Amino acid sequence: MNGDSSIAGRVRRYARVSTAMGGLAARLAGERYLGLPLDRARHASDLRQALGGIKGPLMKVAQLLATIPEALPEDYARELVTLQADAPAMGWSFVKRRMASELGPDWEKKFSRFAHEAAHAASLGQVHRARGRDGAELACKLQYPDMASAVEADLSQLKLVLSLYERFDRALSTDEIHAEIAERLREELDYTREAAHLRLYRAILKDEELVTVPEPVASLSTRRLLTMNWLNGKSLLEFAAAPQERRNAIAIAMFRAWYVPFYSYGAIHGDPHLGNYTVRADDGINLFDLGCIRIFPARFVKGVIDLYRAFETGDGELAVSAYENWGFKNLNREMVAVLNRWARFLYAPLLDDRKREIDDDQDGNGRAVAAEVHREVRRLGGVKPPREFVFMDRAAVGLGSVFMHLRASINWHRLFNDLIEDFDVDALAKRQAKALRTANVPAAVDGGAMKNRRRR
Repeated sequence: MNGDSSIAGRVRRYARVSTAMGGLAARLAGERYLGLPLDRARHASDLRQALGGIKGPLMKVAQLLATIPEALPEDYARELVTLQADAPAMGWSFVKRRMASELGPDWEKKFSRFAHEAAHAASLGQVHRARGRDGAELACKLQYPDMASAVEADLSQLKLVLSLYERFDRALSTDEIHAEIAERLREELDYTREAAHLRLYRAILKDEELVTVPEPVASLSTRRLLTMNWLNGKSLLEFAAAPQERRNAIAIAMFRAWYVPFYSYGAIHGDPHLGNYTVRADDGINLFDLGCIRIFPARFVKGVIDLYRAFETGDGELAVSAYENWGFKNLNREMVAVLNRWARFLYAPLLDDRKREIDDDQDGNGRAVAAEVHREVRRLGGVKPPREFVFMDRAAVGLGSVFMHLRASINWHRLFNDLIEDFDVDALAKRQAKALRTANVPAAVDGGAMKNRRRR
């Protein structure tokens, strides 16, 4: 077994999680069952500190929740959102040891300057600003110790949570969900893979003037250290009160950064939280943290467009075909109608040919729609979602929350149709294969897409 995911490491992880969360849970129980007062602001702050100290996948869950407006009480969202770019950092003694293990005992001679304090700290690693011997400004992303053990321990806990959830609620089968999350999280630990993702996205977005992707520095990178050029920018939250025109421009850049790769190459950034991009001086964006990239088979992308066309034209058979191509099985008329209700809600901004905010829908509150769909799916016997949907949904929800934070008012219909106007499934498959080879992306990263290419 890999030493980084040893049994001892996992045991330590279980202990840390239990210790950190136990007191918080007890405090909540005291409020609920004993009537003890709870200082919500203090509890939210303690929760942020506990999750930040634990780091790893549990912290990523908090990050995702914090990106969704109204998903959490304001006190909690305000605290947890800071985890996205400002989690508690590891100290200089840790950094020196880790850098020596990655680049050798003379590692400091490879830089003309290396900041002792982390510029950013997140769930799996922290970033230090540095300067190369050639004067280039650099960002060095250094993985925290024993993260492989943390991931394996948290995945075991997640499997338990999902199995308990499924025991009480049969609406969704969760085995594929766990498998997909596990594969992507394990991939995020390999920074050589993330360097390949950077090369891939730099090639895909080379003609997008409003999007910048860092360039990796191979000579200063390893499996647990990723060095890239430093990109200047400001937090997106600083633009929440900017003039509408600027907020719209940022949103358009974000839209193209995420969906040009998907509809042209079948690739999507699966981790769109607020800490993973900054805004340039010209209102373009810098795109960071490409560890979680999902590569979809061409047929999956075609299914997304087919379902859109089905709603646009009222073609019920095309909608069923889209679901089946995605991997939904044993669909009957009632289940298709229920799935269509949720899909229409998600597609609403793209079907509406007018300038609007992303959540300016006629179906009412998204939570209410989701709850109704969930009840109906459970009544009809449940459904097993294809594993590709896990990070497709995560990306859609995370990116949608960005548009809501910006209150962007755009004709999403025209943006979307510009992207899919010349869509050709065979051309996408060929572009994807060539891009993956050129960027030297490891084969395992794109699971279904690789199988699809072998069949072709």
